[in-house]
Amino acid sequence: MLIKRKSIEQAESSRRPARKPKFAPVTLSEQDGVRYLHFGTEWVQGAMRIRKPDWPELEYAQQMMAWMLFIEAPRAIAQLGLGTATLTKYCYKTFPEASVTAVELNPSVIAICASMFKMPPEDARLRVLEMDALDFVNDPANADAFDVLQCDLYDATARGPVLDTPEFYQACNACLRDGGMMTVNLFGDHPSFARNIKAMKFAFAHVICLPEVHDGNVVALCFKQRPAIDPEALAARAAQIVAATKLPAKSWVKGLLAPK
Repeated sequence: MLIKRKSIEQAESSRRPARKPKFAPVTLSEQDGVRYLHFGTEWVQGAMRIRKPDWPELEYAQQMMAWMLFIEAPRAIAQLGLGTATLTKYCYKTFPEASVTAVELNPSVIAICASMFKMPPEDARLRVLEMDALDFVNDPANADAFDVLQCDLYDATARGPVLDTPEFYQACNACLRDGGMMTVNLFGDHPSFARNIKAMKFAFAHVICLPEVHDGNVVALCFKQRPAIDPEALAARAAQIVAATKLPAKSWVKGLLAPK
C-alpha cells in the first residue's frame, strides 16, 4: 500500500530544487504471532504470520488472489503497492514460471519488507521497483505486458486508494494482455468506494465485487474482457485451487455468484 503520494520530480519553481515525497513513518507491531505494518497510525497496512511468512494472513489479501479462478498459468504479475510484500511473496512462490513485479514509492517500505517480512531478494523473476504506480502504468514499456495486476494503494489512514481516477484505471487496463485481470482493495464504507467503482466500470469491460470482509475491505475484480461466468466450471476450478493452495476459493465463487 502506498502513502501520501506526491510527484517526486515536481518543483515549486525553476529556482527551487525538486521536492521529495513526504512519507508517514513506517512502524511495526506484533500480536499473537502476527507482525503488522503501520504508517504511524493504528491502521494495518499488511500482516505476516511469523511462522508462515509466505501465507496471505489477512482475508482480503487472500481475496486479491481471486483472479486465479479465471487465470491458471499467469506469465507476468504486477503488484501496485508493496505493503508487507504478502502478494508479491505468494505469487513468487506459487507461480514459479511467472515473473513478479512489485511497485512501491516509499523506500522505507521496500527496506522493511526485506528485513522484517521475509521478502526474497530480486532475481531473474522478481523485480521490486521504487517508483510511483501512476508512472509505472503510464510507461509505454508496460503496455500489454501483464496477465494480472494487483492494486493495493493506500495512505497512512488506510481509508481510500490514493490513485482512483478513470485515467489511472484506463492505464492499468492498457498494461494487461488479452484475458487479463486486475484486483483492487477498496473500503466499502468509505466515500471513495462509489467513485472507484464508477471509474473501474468506465475503464474495464466488467467489474465484480466480492463480499466485504474484516474492517470493511471490499476486493473488486476488473476484467479486460467480459468473462464467461459458468458456475460449474468455477466450482471445479475453485476445488483445484483449494487442493493446491488451501486458499478459500470456494467462498470466492459463492461471492461472485451472489445476487448483487
